Amino acid sequence: MTTDRLYHPELQTLVRTTSFHARHQPETPAVLCEGRTLTYGQLHRESNRVAHAIQAAGLTPGDRVAYLGKESEHYYEVLFGCAKSGTVLVPVNWRLTAPEVSHILRDSGTRLLFLEDEFGSVLDKMPAEPPETVVGLGASFAGSFAAWKTPHPDTDPAPVNVTPDTPVAQLYTSGTTGLPKGVVLAHRSFFAIRDALASEGLDWIDWRAGDVALIGIPGFHVGGLWWATQNFNAGTTVVAMRAFAARQAVDLIRDLGITTACVVPAMLRMMLTEPGVGAEDFTTLRKTVYGGSPISEALLEQSLAVLDCEFAQIYGLTETGNTAVCLPPAAHVPGAPLMQAAGHPYPGVRSKVIDGQGRELPPGAVGEVCLATPARMVEYWGLPDKTAETLVDGWIHTGDAGYIDEDGYIFIRDRIKDAILVAGENVYPAEIENVLEAHHGVAEAVVVGAPDERWGEYVHAFVVPAPGQQPSPRDLHTFLVPRLASFKLPARYEFIDSVPRNPSGKILRRELRDRFWDGSARKVN
Repeated sequence: MTTDRLYHPELQTLVRTTSFHARHQPETPAVLCEGRTLTYGQLHRESNRVAHAIQAAGLTPGDRVAYLGKESEHYYEVLFGCAKSGTVLVPVNWRLTAPEVSHILRDSGTRLLFLEDEFGSVLDKMPAEPPETVVGLGASFAGSFAAWKTPHPDTDPAPVNVTPDTPVAQLYTSGTTGLPKGVVLAHRSFFAIRDALASEGLDWIDWRAGDVALIGIPGFHVGGLWWATQNFNAGTTVVAMRAFAARQAVDLIRDLGITTACVVPAMLRMMLTEPGVGAEDFTTLRKTVYGGSPISEALLEQSLAVLDCEFAQIYGLTETGNTAVCLPPAAHVPGAPLMQAAGHPYPGVRSKVIDGQGRELPPGAVGEVCLATPARMVEYWGLPDKTAETLVDGWIHTGDAGYIDEDGYIFIRDRIKDAILVAGENVYPAEIENVLEAHHGVAEAVVVGAPDERWGEYVHAFVVPAPGQQPSPRDLHTFLVPRLASFKLPARYEFIDSVPRNPSGKILRRELRDRFWDGSARKVN
């Protein structure tokens, strides 16, 4: 472990993070965004104001506070304001449609919503009433964010009873039922892996003095939120992109001297295929952390050659509190068998593979991967039965099929669940099928994932037309656009006479999906 590694074990909740760094390095930039700089001293003061204003609005510990907007310094002010007031942040994917946003706000019981101007029209289109309080994050709102904070002091708010087990964030992940589930994460989810690495002196992922970190993954994803908090806890500088754009990301890395980055494989591909981009654009990078979807060996080897820095792959779920498994830099050897692995569990994280009856399987046998991690979720909000299915005796059942080798490395081979990974976004067939079948020209629909070189996978829809109907792909696309987020829209439609089923009537989804994956060593891309 290097001597300049940043680790502050006294920090165990996000409540103390900003005050600690405001005391020790108040002028150090905490957030850089579109030419604006927020120092640690400013982040501490402004998040204090947010906490006071949340309390003045009548919210109490445990209440939900939603944020619908792109990345900015304001997002992190709200994050730490929620932590200090004991409320729970609900980051909302800004690419969702009004009905999808409405479900999240209603399901979470959100009382206070922070809303960027760009998404103001969503409120008018929601089928349900908006939260009781809406605070705008732009000048066009009468109650803008700055005005909302200003009357309140920048002193520390009254202490609330926050422990590492206190919920601090609720992130929504789609489920096979078609409705997103709220994954409740406690403060410990943002400290446990950091502590595990430090306990063994491992530098698989590390934070060093002078680091400038790019957050390529948006904050409504656990990967983006986790990466940001790791850098804030260490006291480094975070570069927030409003939304990922490959050319801008390359320019930021080069011009701001970015040293670490967290991205999904699709982002690596987009940066490397930008015209004129070469190794000279990445000379300041020392480490790239990637995850969110599997990566091809070809893309990984190209990334290693061009970026010429250490790479660490992370594997986990929102339910595991983000990463539970890491393929460390030393394992990134082109052509080596481990280049196909998801990684090795961190110290203190246990793994096993089980069969359909829950029996643990020996090394090399393929079954469902299960992980026991101190960063795991508290629960699915309001869904005790679903929680009990996924979190069993401390083990998270991932729904991924894979095996563990003799050295403890995990290899993912397929998905037991039906999720489709489009550029790191989880897309679940049932949700799309439900909407498709609401079209008058559709009798039945089945959605699967097919391999795509750019995005990892694309959504492929099999459609059985209703009697006497002949809907076109254009008709179906037009119908879906206002009802589903763009990344959930099928890229291709295939019209079939009937859906294959087994004797009990269950859809043979795998039969439809497998023809796209013939010849592939693993059925994820």
